[in-house]
Amino acid sequence: QVQLVESGGGLVQAGDSLRLSCTASGGTFSRMSMAWFRQSPGKSREFVANIMWTGEYTYYADSVKGRFTISRDNAKATVYLQMDSLKPEDTAVYYCAADTHEIGAPGTVFEGKRYDYWGQGTQVTVSS
Repeated sequence: QVQLVESGGGLVQAGDSLRLSCTASGGTFSRMSMAWFRQSPGKSREFVANIMWTGEYTYYADSVKGRFTISRDNAKATVYLQMDSLKPEDTAVYYCAADTHEIGAPGTVFEGKRYDYWGQGTQVTVSS
């Protein structure tokens, strides 16, 4: 029903910035809470950021607070992740996820099981 496509990943140096985009098709984007997760080889998927469907609230993992900013453009059905002051430990595949609120999925905004749809991921590599 909903398809998510991420873009904007790449290879950058520590201290650089990168802006990820995730465009949704299908469903009603303005009703979806959106989130970014990331996963590095050998590590479990971890929460990065979330923006509620109203846009009123945002949430960030402690590791990215002050460096990453999540935002959305409902007219473009797109959620962004602005990443500044990138560190090598930010290297991961970044995934966007959507909570449509149409499926009674349990979990908090920090848990992957809450989200109904996932993108294919985009690689972010930060060299030192």
